[in-house]
Amino acid sequence: MDWKKHISVDPKVCHGKACIAGTRVMVSVVLDNLADGLTATEITASYPSVSADAVNAAIAYAAALARESIVDIPA
Repeated sequence: MDWKKHISVDPKVCHGKACIAGTRVMVSVVLDNLADGLTATEITASYPSVSADAVNAAIAYAAALARESIVDIPA
């Protein structure tokens, strides 16, 4: 999955937060919905401008960030 085709960061859109390309839907919103148990189908129904590929790209983007950063997780 080449998430770079589906994710954009533009300082003029959503204060520079990562968004699904061509939309104002932030990647964090997609990930929050997935974390809450929604399926990709439910997300695309709620956000018609977001494709199933874009949902998968959001997951791939989050995985890339997780590999590149150290996150302090309290025990």
